[in-house]
Amino acid sequence: MIALELLFFLVLILVAAEIFVNALEHLGEKLGISEGVTGSIFAAVGTAMPETIVPLLAIFAGTQNQQLNEEIGVGAILGAPLMLSTLSLFLMALAVWKRRGPRGHLTPEHTGLTRDLNFFLVAFLLSAVALFVPHETAGIRAMLAFVMVLIYFFYVMLTLKASASLVKDGHGTEAEEPMWLSRLGIPTNLASIVFQLGVGLILLVAGAKGFIHGIEQAAPLLGISALMLSLLIVPVATELPEKVNSILWIRRHKDTLAFGNITGAMVFQGTLLPAIGILLTPWAPQKEVLAGVIITLAAAAWLRFMLARGQLRVWHLAVNGGLYATYLSIALS
Repeated sequence: MIALELLFFLVLILVAAEIFVNALEHLGEKLGISEGVTGSIFAAVGTAMPETIVPLLAIFAGTQNQQLNEEIGVGAILGAPLMLSTLSLFLMALAVWKRRGPRGHLTPEHTGLTRDLNFFLVAFLLSAVALFVPHETAGIRAMLAFVMVLIYFFYVMLTLKASASLVKDGHGTEAEEPMWLSRLGIPTNLASIVFQLGVGLILLVAGAKGFIHGIEQAAPLLGISALMLSLLIVPVATELPEKVNSILWIRRHKDTLAFGNITGAMVFQGTLLPAIGILLTPWAPQKEVLAGVIITLAAAAWLRFMLARGQLRVWHLAVNGGLYATYLSIALS
């Protein structure tokens, strides 16, 4: 019964994210912004909503068990960047492994992807440092959290600033599919786009809230902690929208959107959410948590290193998949 409940809310999350992202693409096209902005900010934030909402609801409006709420919150906050930087990128590579070959080139817009990875590495390194800052030193923790919020603010500003020149160079956003509401005979305009965005967001909140209570019931039955469930299961479930969209985009040779959807979400979830975790949870270096942080940083640094070499190839992302397998062996041992 619990499995059916989790499956129901998973499907709800997936459908809601598709509704949300479909509207975001049309919003990006209507506003005349670049694929970089649409992928790294609009689509990334939109498809990151499930992972974002789960820890927020767990911390602020979860169950009556405060320790359980904190475990779910910390696990979901750190599990999302881990999944994005490892398994999500690996699955994207698998989608084009046969068509492009293991040595096939990946061609995302270079400056945008570099910016995403640079900002993520700096911010997530700060969140790693915060693991070793005692919870009693609230002032230091608050300072680190504030700096991480500032990092995301500057990231958004720089990404928006680069948009105009990218559009001139042919990187403007183009929606692949018609608006979902247009299939009901509703004209596509700014009002209908915003309305569809709102519907998607409401469904995302409902799905995430249900998923939290499913985890609460499943944890004792499986004999593992809520922290491990939220580190491994919640990100896998709630990141399906990112995987689906990035896979579709990269198969259509829209590499900028495919990578931006993942790395933009990494920046979003590597700054704002850890800042909340640092302030409102114990945020301590438990084995599962510390291993996840180290693996995530290693995966992002590997991608950044290969990008700096000038040629990003399909097999490079297989290393990210190997890093995820390494994390599983550490966390489950």
